[in-house]
Amino acid sequence: MSAPKIDAQLALKSDGRLLVGRERIRLLEAVAAHGNITQAAKVLGFSYKTAWDAVNAINNLLPRPAFITRAGGRSGGGAEVTEEGLKLIAAFHQLEDRLARISAAIAEDGFEGQDEFLFWSFGLRISTRNVFQAEVSALTRNPVDVRVHLRLSDQNALVAIVTNEAADELALEPGRKVLALVKAPFVTLSRPEDGASEENSFVGTVTRRLDADPDPKVGEGGGKTEALIDIGAGKTMTAVVPRQVADDLGLQEGTRIRAAFDAGHVILAAG
Repeated sequence: MSAPKIDAQLALKSDGRLLVGRERIRLLEAVAAHGNITQAAKVLGFSYKTAWDAVNAINNLLPRPAFITRAGGRSGGGAEVTEEGLKLIAAFHQLEDRLARISAAIAEDGFEGQDEFLFWSFGLRISTRNVFQAEVSALTRNPVDVRVHLRLSDQNALVAIVTNEAADELALEPGRKVLALVKAPFVTLSRPEDGASEENSFVGTVTRRLDADPDPKVGEGGGKTEALIDIGAGKTMTAVVPRQVADDLGLQEGTRIRAAFDAGHVILAAG
């Protein structure tokens, strides 16, 4: 009788449906092959928006961008997978190969003696739009809470405020890797010249504006606008604001804008 087989995937699943992990790697591979996100999405059967959201999420979870784009809209422009992205693809496949070997061993011998795995970051489905991989650079402890200084990239940093108990539970210390999460409705938008360059304030360029249908109870002035903002170093931030605010700011692709949020609105997660 042949040994049983375990089909293991480096991803999380819900109701038998693949959520994250392998499909993002396939998208990167398609971008590398076609040099264009639109074509890559078409080949994989993704919508244009889904593909863009996926590759932006990948960039936000990496210290350096996995891909770079050139302007051109839906039918033009291009995209290039960086060396960091190619390393990610290779590392993912290596992990899949290792997981396959361990799965075979589990099928043969059971769980005894096997390593415990923590598939973090890319194996998570999170409702929050802004998810960044960050490194703790400094801590300032106060009687009630802790100010946590986080490095997103060489040019991007943010500050979070958590309780002392939370800081201890997450084992926060300089050099600790964490995920920093900020819900899109907590991100406020203003003109770059409005407000000082305080903490958690990023001046960037709008790369996409998406308007939701207005609420019939409110009229044309109602509704929400989602804005995707390039804040540099391959990082993007999503804000959801009232449509009237977006109109007042003249929000459109290419607009320079300031995105900011309170340190108390940053959620930290650690493995």
